[in-house]
Amino acid sequence: MYMENGRIRIVDIADELGVSTATVSNVIHGKTKKISDETVKRVQQLLEERQYIPSMAGILLAQNDSKIIGVVINDHEKYEGHTLEDRFISASVNALAKEIEQAGKFLMLKVTDKWDEIPKFASMWNMEGMVLIGYCEQDYKKLREQMHIPFVVYDGYMESSGNLVNIEANHFDGGVQAGRYLKNKGHRAVLCISDNHIGMDMERFMGLKSESPNAELMVIPMEQEVRTVFYMEHLGEIRKYSAVFAVSDHYAMDFIQFLKSVGISVPEDMSVVGFDDVRGCEKFVPALTTIKQDNKQRAALAVKMLSRLRNGDCKDKKVVLPVTLIERDSVCDVNMHKE
Repeated sequence: MYMENGRIRIVDIADELGVSTATVSNVIHGKTKKISDETVKRVQQLLEERQYIPSMAGILLAQNDSKIIGVVINDHEKYEGHTLEDRFISASVNALAKEIEQAGKFLMLKVTDKWDEIPKFASMWNMEGMVLIGYCEQDYKKLREQMHIPFVVYDGYMESSGNLVNIEANHFDGGVQAGRYLKNKGHRAVLCISDNHIGMDMERFMGLKSESPNAELMVIPMEQEVRTVFYMEHLGEIRKYSAVFAVSDHYAMDFIQFLKSVGISVPEDMSVVGFDDVRGCEKFVPALTTIKQDNKQRAALAVKMLSRLRNGDCKDKKVVLPVTLIERDSVCDVNMHKE
């Protein structure tokens, strides 16, 4: 039997069985209504024996409904080339993978900081929908103009119109919960650390400030090495505060490591609250108090909304999901120390 590049071809299977290449192709693609059960069985057995590996792209692209859902993540500079290693991103992708599989769909993942690659990616694979994470308002506006397939956005700051749904966490309320919790623990001087002062991070800070009016925002560098130097240079200012609210668990745990390196203990000398409740928070030392986002809930909703968008019966263009404070060991009760 002749093999092209070491692979069995459809024509080889057809010749051996004495059937047409169309028959073999139809069996591979599941189009067997007009083929006898006996022939289907013979083709399938030989395909298995010869270890024929079909082109998944060919199978999916041949179908009107490809069942492919694209998940595209912005390769932002803050991830320093390790986007999929970020704990929030990996948790989001993991939750989406499970929900997409449960829905009988296929997930195709892409990481890029170039918005104009996204429509090409969607068209190339005949996608039935997409989930986009981490892009800016201008990117989403351009994509809405160029893509006709439905897509769901995670935390998109834009006017939600067209064939899309924006799913947001309640960032402001997360800040409120963190601020109220710290206030009840006796903290009056609270510092918020973030790598920007816009979008969801600003909402988290404003929520904090609504409960802790004296709270201040410190914009920190994205790069870890530069950030460590920055902390050292601003150590005197940082020590004026009894508590820090970090806009992500990544920054919270990184900040605690810095404090340890300069002999400041958590929570005895300074309390820290994060945001996201990524995996590992509960095992970190000290276990991190944080604001939990429910990745499973958001992923399930994303898949559900894509289906509704495709069917034309989706009225919700923006959905805001609740967040919850998870109390652990990284916050000290100042009131108890005063007593």
